[in-house]
Amino acid sequence: MPDCSIRPVVQACLACLLANVLVQPGTAQPTYSEAEWPLPATTAAGTPAPWHFGEVVAVATTSEGNILVLHRGASPVMEFDVAGNIIRSRGDGSISEGKVTAVAPGDRAPGQSGYTVVYGPAGCYSCGAHSIRVDPEGSVWIVDAAAHTVSKTDSDGRVLLQLGKQGESGTDESHFNLPTDVAFGPDGSIYVSDGYASARVVKFSSRGEFVLEWGRRGTGPGEFGLPHNIVTDSDGRVYVTDRDNERIQVFDADGKFLDQWKETGGVSTLYMTGDQKIWTGGVLRNLDGTIATRLPGNPGGHGTTVAPDGTVFIAQLDGFVQRFVPAEP
Repeated sequence: MPDCSIRPVVQACLACLLANVLVQPGTAQPTYSEAEWPLPATTAAGTPAPWHFGEVVAVATTSEGNILVLHRGASPVMEFDVAGNIIRSRGDGSISEGKVTAVAPGDRAPGQSGYTVVYGPAGCYSCGAHSIRVDPEGSVWIVDAAAHTVSKTDSDGRVLLQLGKQGESGTDESHFNLPTDVAFGPDGSIYVSDGYASARVVKFSSRGEFVLEWGRRGTGPGEFGLPHNIVTDSDGRVYVTDRDNERIQVFDADGKFLDQWKETGGVSTLYMTGDQKIWTGGVLRNLDGTIATRLPGNPGGHGTTVAPDGTVFIAQLDGFVQRFVPAEP
């Protein structure tokens, strides 16, 4: 008969060992618990009803501390408070109906992208939606991959600046080819990962003037399979998920390759925290790539944001948003 009296000790040792493998020693290790979000909607009869999002592609935090949800459906931009109360929605007709789709390996031209886009009835409502970010001044930026545009808007959705040409693909200074994300440098520079059908990062001035670009298709340093997400740190370094090559690459502000974090998996979301750590899916990393902590359940996701109180929100293409609340100190 096994000695059950030592089982708790063995389990505790295994848990400790696993924690040491997953989290670097000497780092803060906040823990999180998942909470239901948003709060239920209300029917005409006054009873609770679930939310029915389309594919939720991204989340962002407004300058007021509210949570923006970008999804592929009617009213594609929804604003909630952190608790999950709906504040307002907008955006009908503002996002293209094209749908990014993969090219079967046997149909791909050598050295070319593995992605394309379908328009018309085969697409879906607001399916061009791919990323939403809020810049340090509080403007809201929306990446419409299928429209080949990155748009800066005010809080009511009025367009203040548009990068790329609506409905025109290309890889020159004024066009994108299925862009994926946008980030903002500490000097106000704008970075766009251009993305599904291209394989580059494009840098603009704060006024939207082309500055430079870098990258090409490949697997070497500074090359990309799919540059899917992009963030910057307070020193101006640029971090890019190279999703198809399952790594994150690090560059200086002029596109010089600095480092790569290999074997991170096909990460589809990046978020830079105020204390200069990076959420890479459900894994929080220090700026050298080492792991600080993980969210329970390894949620992955397609977009991340953090509320002022430290609550983490993860957008899921399955049509929901996960909310992770930090443990009380």
